[in-house]
Amino acid sequence: MAPAEGSIPALLNLTIDNITPNTIKINSQSNDRRLTYVMERLVTHIHDFARETRISSDEWMAALNFLVKCGQISSDVRQEFILLSDILGLSLLVDSINHPKPPNTTEGSVLGPFHTHDAPTLDNGASMSSDPKGEPLLCICTVKDVNGKPVEGAKIDIWETDSSGHYDVQHSDRNEPTERCVMLSDAKGNFWFKCILPVSYPIPHDGPVGKLLEKLNRHCWRPAHLHFMFEKEGWDHLVTALYMRGDPYESSDAVFGVKKSLIVEPQKIDAATAQEYGVPEGSWILKHDFVLTTKEETENLRDQLAIEALKQLGLNLKLVDHLPVPDLD
Repeated sequence: MAPAEGSIPALLNLTIDNITPNTIKINSQSNDRRLTYVMERLVTHIHDFARETRISSDEWMAALNFLVKCGQISSDVRQEFILLSDILGLSLLVDSINHPKPPNTTEGSVLGPFHTHDAPTLDNGASMSSDPKGEPLLCICTVKDVNGKPVEGAKIDIWETDSSGHYDVQHSDRNEPTERCVMLSDAKGNFWFKCILPVSYPIPHDGPVGKLLEKLNRHCWRPAHLHFMFEKEGWDHLVTALYMRGDPYESSDAVFGVKKSLIVEPQKIDAATAQEYGVPEGSWILKHDFVLTTKEETENLRDQLAIEALKQLGLNLKLVDHLPVPDLD
């Protein structure tokens, strides 16, 4: 419903000095306090950015055209805006704010633009790879809580590139998902699967994000890694990855995903284990224990950190549904 004519602020004679408060004023007619607050901060920071940089009309139009191109190149299997968020460090920042981790739990990492919803659900011991050129890797993992109790029935999405450094959705002849799967942890919190040893790869750099990296004199490479995403009712949603130790891009990931606690080192499998799990001798093996935190634990920690941050900023806000809004009471 349109607001009553008399309730609309008069927007006349707008200048560099008064455009910001007037934009905030007309955006403040919503009954959604969170939306009003987010828009107020967004307008404030964007306007201050323009004033601080004295951005030119040509630069602003170039920025708008850049965003248009990000939209034009995006598709169901390529998400250029997620890639942009990743290379700006925003993806990791948002995840860190929303999913803080208590000590001794598995840290998060970036989702990336290549997760899909069509991965097959596999039983323990199955292979998610159809790449004959990759080096075989057996992953044996557990999912537990902070007290070491198994988490049964966790849904785990797992995905990686093929040996050429491409995700399946990057191949134009893709007929079905490969190098990805969904698994469920068993009663002991275990899950294990066969894949290939991850390789380093460049993020898509044939689009606007790649051109931006080139202008910034930044490389477009990601270190070798395996993606994991854990979901179970009552538990905090975990998006993470395991990074192979010694990768040349370990300390300069183009999307800022690497954390020391997520760096792992596969080993050559011994004969007895190879026979037990039905994999060739000479294969690689990776063992890792994932530790989840409950949704309640994460929300409590998130609220605590939010209140501390707001106090440091001197902002008069309160939390509603774990999100800050102006305290008008």
